[in-house]
Amino acid sequence: MHVAIVILNWNGKEMLRKYLPSVISNSQIDGVNIIVADNGSSDGSIDMLKAEFPNVGIIAFDNNYGFAEGYNKALAEIEADYYLLLNSDVEIRQKNWLQPMIEYMDAHHECAACQPKLLSLLHPDEFEYAGAAGGFIDMFGYPYCRGRVFNKVEKDLGQYNNIVSLLWATGAALFVRAEDFWFAGGLDGRFFAHMEEIDLCWRMRSLGKRIVCIPESIAYHLGGATLNQGNPRKTFLNFRNNMLMLYKNLTKRQIWWILPLRFILDFVAAMKFLISGDTPNFKAVLKADKEFIRLCPEFSEDRKLNLDRRVLNHIPEHTNRLILIK
Repeated sequence: MHVAIVILNWNGKEMLRKYLPSVISNSQIDGVNIIVADNGSSDGSIDMLKAEFPNVGIIAFDNNYGFAEGYNKALAEIEADYYLLLNSDVEIRQKNWLQPMIEYMDAHHECAACQPKLLSLLHPDEFEYAGAAGGFIDMFGYPYCRGRVFNKVEKDLGQYNNIVSLLWATGAALFVRAEDFWFAGGLDGRFFAHMEEIDLCWRMRSLGKRIVCIPESIAYHLGGATLNQGNPRKTFLNFRNNMLMLYKNLTKRQIWWILPLRFILDFVAAMKFLISGDTPNFKAVLKADKEFIRLCPEFSEDRKLNLDRRVLNHIPEHTNRLILIK
């Protein structure tokens, strides 16, 4: 097949029932197949899919492998030129939403991945937090997007309707060339969830590939379907995985000054949680940094491999900007 739209599901029966019809009806193109990879759901998701969406492929796992390893396992069973990793809480409203991405990727073989413009399902005139119009990383490793910096999102006024190079594309709707996905090593299953798509894109970008947003393609994302903002588990994964991502991808020159400063900034973030009375998230940040230190030896070989293989040492989309002061 040319494109495999793969939706990873874990106990999201109602999400699938609500949003999958829009994906099906607006993705009717030859060579495009839709597959749901189920991460050991216990809510009857598979039975519902078989009964209500018989033309959708199913890959069923016995356990919940998380976002990263769940996708790795599913994609390993699929032969396609491109994978579209699509969240179950994404609604599609354009009949031709896939064509611009397919046409761009077909014409630009140097491009490893792209994303549609990601708008909010609840506020359709605004960008959505999880990817907006494509992502960058500031000097200390904090991700931000065209259209979203931290929790501040912009209205979509067409200001990002141009194609520019990005450092990362959203995991909510990641259109990736299969060959580049596997050559870069796939998603890091040890991340479980959060930051894994940024880590993958950073590795692909360091190999000299491009990543872009195709604004003619639009997807509407609900967001927070698995873990809501402010959930301590989400906080832990975001802080831990962000540090692991930096350790894996920073150059030797960068790592010795960025990581110590990040520990300081993480402590400041933890204290802000504590002062505001949010003890669970305060503990989550401290636990994340402690876990990062424990896991560093396990990731040392990955770091060495990434540095040895990289084509670009200086990645323009890893900016000198510090978004903390915005």
